[in-house]
Amino acid sequence: MATTTTNPKDRTLLAVIGDEDSVTGLLLAGIGHVDQNQKNNFLIVDSKTQTSVIESAFQDFTERKDVAILLINQHVAEKIRPTVDRYQAAFPALLEIPSKEHPYDPAKDSVLKRVQKLRGD
Repeated sequence: MATTTTNPKDRTLLAVIGDEDSVTGLLLAGIGHVDQNQKNNFLIVDSKTQTSVIESAFQDFTERKDVAILLINQHVAEKIRPTVDRYQAAFPALLEIPSKEHPYDPAKDSVLKRVQKLRGD
């Protein structure tokens, strides 16, 4: 009988959804991966990227069993905020990161909002 849980040791990848500069920097740092089915672990978002494409990538990366952490530019997360706020799983961990053009705003971070709610802030 197969189990539906995944061993955390199987989660070896970072995935990223972000602007070209953020994704390129992370790819240069070595996070890029393409599997045998030609599926990669990143999505470059620009002004022409449709919200449905971002949603689809978010869904794909959060359902993958080989992704440990999903990094998403905060300004991109804002485009799919209801989906990001609904995400509750521990793995992959979801981290909102700033970009060169868009500074980090802790008030918009879904993880910090949950922590504040738990603390009663």
